[in-house]
Amino acid sequence: MGDDEEHFSALFKQHYPDVVRFSARRTDPDQARDIAAETFLVAWRRFPELPDDPGDVLPWLYSVARKTIANQQRGDRRRLRLGARLRASSPAVIASDHAGGVVAALHIRDAMASLSPRDQETLQLVSWDGLDVSAAATVVGCTPRTFAVRLHRARRRLEQALAGGHAGQASPLGQQGLEMKGARS
Repeated sequence: MGDDEEHFSALFKQHYPDVVRFSARRTDPDQARDIAAETFLVAWRRFPELPDDPGDVLPWLYSVARKTIANQQRGDRRRLRLGARLRASSPAVIASDHAGGVVAALHIRDAMASLSPRDQETLQLVSWDGLDVSAAATVVGCTPRTFAVRLHRARRRLEQALAGGHAGQASPLGQQGLEMKGARS
């Protein structure tokens, strides 16, 4: 095996689980492995463009995964629109499954869903993926200072959403639930 292949193999072994988890939190968990595979395919094709600093490789891979997920979601939306047109032309009864869940988890999910996609991603990169502000800024393609401002604003909007849009109400999580790595209060 050549040096590039060995280096890529080591990189794959080290970061594949992280890319799968990153993808699973942003898309259908069943598709996370496919997203990770596509991410590493892009990484192999663009191997000379990989960052030299080992600490920058994972944010670079997250950035590729993020774009791969966006492409997948665009395709999913096209398929949904096609499905809606087909259902409209031949109506059928479709049963819906309403799974129960923990009230707090549903409240958090609803609060996150009420945020803009950019706010959601900002919070997810720091809280779910454990990236610091600098690494998260690399993923989204902005400066760390810009990302820090986005993070501050996204946290404030999440707090408002958790309080039902009313400033001053306590969230079900309390302040600890909103603490995130790399973020200042």
